[in-house]
Amino acid sequence: SGSRSSKTFKPKKNIPEGSHQYELLKHAEATLGSGNLRQAVMLPEGEDLNEWIAVNTVDFFNQINMLYGTITEFCTEASCAVMSAGPRYEYHWADGTNIKKPIKCSAPKYIDYLMTWVQDQLDDETLFPSKIGVPFPKNFMSVAKTILKRLFRVYAHIYHQHFDSVMRLQEEAHLNTSFKHFIFFVQEFNLIDRRELAPLQELIEKLGSKDR
Repeated sequence: SGSRSSKTFKPKKNIPEGSHQYELLKHAEATLGSGNLRQAVMLPEGEDLNEWIAVNTVDFFNQINMLYGTITEFCTEASCAVMSAGPRYEYHWADGTNIKKPIKCSAPKYIDYLMTWVQDQLDDETLFPSKIGVPFPKNFMSVAKTILKRLFRVYAHIYHQHFDSVMRLQEEAHLNTSFKHFIFFVQEFNLIDRRELAPLQELIEKLGSKDR
């Protein structure tokens, strides 16, 4: 739609076809199709953990990017003057390089900063090598954890502030499946601190209990 801010809606990050990561992504999609998300997030036998986390992180970035893209017209400077996830949680932006001291900004601005920052990390070949045999950096896991922690905030904002729009667009099943996949993944590898997940704790418990 013409009203969609092209700025916030990032281009999809593609994993090169024919690469090992592409095969991993295909494996992930195939297991997801089976409907068992707990199984789908497990590290495939003989695979490298960093590579598995890298492929899935790119996939979650694309999913969240797409989900947020559908509600950008409802997420405006006026409607979301602060980046929040309900009345108790407010997020301020800092990336440690360009913006060192956390700044208070509107949700669309925050999410634009966040998605641009994530995209820069994913495009950095020294952090996310796409070529076979190029090793992952020693700090890869901490970078991946920061990315996932920040991507979680976009889900939290959508659920708390825009769920009625999601319902009107009949996208709640899509959002819930994407979020459930995300949560099972970060739980499987312990990638996000429990405190960070607090804004959606009830939902997380509900999604998890259906799978026991």
